Amino acid sequence: MSDPSTHESSEVREIRINPVIPSESVLVATARSMRPKKAEELAPRDTRKHVETCPFCRGNEHKTPPVILSWPPEGDWQIRMVENLYPVLGDDRVQAGFNFGLQQTIDGYGRHEVIIDHHEHGIAVQEMAESHLAILFGIYQTRMRQLFESDERLKYVLVFKNFGPAAGASIPHTHSQVIAMPVVPENVDAEVRNSAAHYAKHHHCIFCALIDEALTFEATIYDRASGAGRRKINVGQYVVERGEKFIAIKPFASRYEWEVHILPLAHQADFLDVRGEDLADLARVMKRTMARLDAVIGGAQYNFFLHSVPHDAQRDAHAPSYHWHLEICPRTSIPTGFELGSGLFVNTVNPEQAAERLRAVEL
Repeated sequence: MSDPSTHESSEVREIRINPVIPSESVLVATARSMRPKKAEELAPRDTRKHVETCPFCRGNEHKTPPVILSWPPEGDWQIRMVENLYPVLGDDRVQAGFNFGLQQTIDGYGRHEVIIDHHEHGIAVQEMAESHLAILFGIYQTRMRQLFESDERLKYVLVFKNFGPAAGASIPHTHSQVIAMPVVPENVDAEVRNSAAHYAKHHHCIFCALIDEALTFEATIYDRASGAGRRKINVGQYVVERGEKFIAIKPFASRYEWEVHILPLAHQADFLDVRGEDLADLARVMKRTMARLDAVIGGAQYNFFLHSVPHDAQRDAHAPSYHWHLEICPRTSIPTGFELGSGLFVNTVNPEQAAERLRAVEL
């Protein structure tokens, strides 16, 4: 057996508990990065501004369903929303649920829509103007509000973006998606329940506490036996980007090597409550964060998604304890049988070092 004292001090092998969802653990094992493995392929960047055969490019509007919303409403559009041709949920037919012993279903009612983020085919998020991104976030808000108001059965609206085939993108033209559903997704429900439990015990929002720790907490952890310093936690160690209203943080228990979360600095449960004038700062933090990620892992495939308080019967009760956020999850490795079988994420990059590398990018 090897002597642990001979290992590189930078090597990390530990199980980290997600403070928001304690049942969700991450195994940080930096030595695993040295093993032979197949990484996710870098997504080929199609940087063309227009593709004649692309259904999302200008001039091909007849290849998509009718427009739901566009900006600007007149003239050449910059952002366009249409129904998804292959929806996972829909309102085109009424289908009653049923119960049979332990088997049960509910109607797969909902909406599934596509937001064409930009008229340019191959433009990346970090290449979009901040003003454009602010309008895009505003359109997310507008459509979420419209969907919630359209049917009281809808309890949750998820806004997300897939980039690259491994992340689920089937069309290379930059686009986001919106899915409205009659149930709250399990992972969001777990966030809501655990943050409510934390609030009941400590009387403050756990997300706010994590932001406070990232901005103000500093400590050195010592070995009990030898008294030697084991780890130093520095103020700002997990901060990747900061604006006037929003902050981008590398999670302590990052599921993905380069995962980053963006949150409002002030407590806010519902993304719909972001003021219009604050969207510009959100756009700036988003653009700069994506630019940092691109500089370090350019070409990575990724997902991002918005988690906001569900619009169910407990919405007002959960407002003090829940904190909306945007999760950016680059896909730089393929899940293994261990991860799929155990539910334990394996991260081969030390989150502290990942945050340091992202901060070091000169924009």
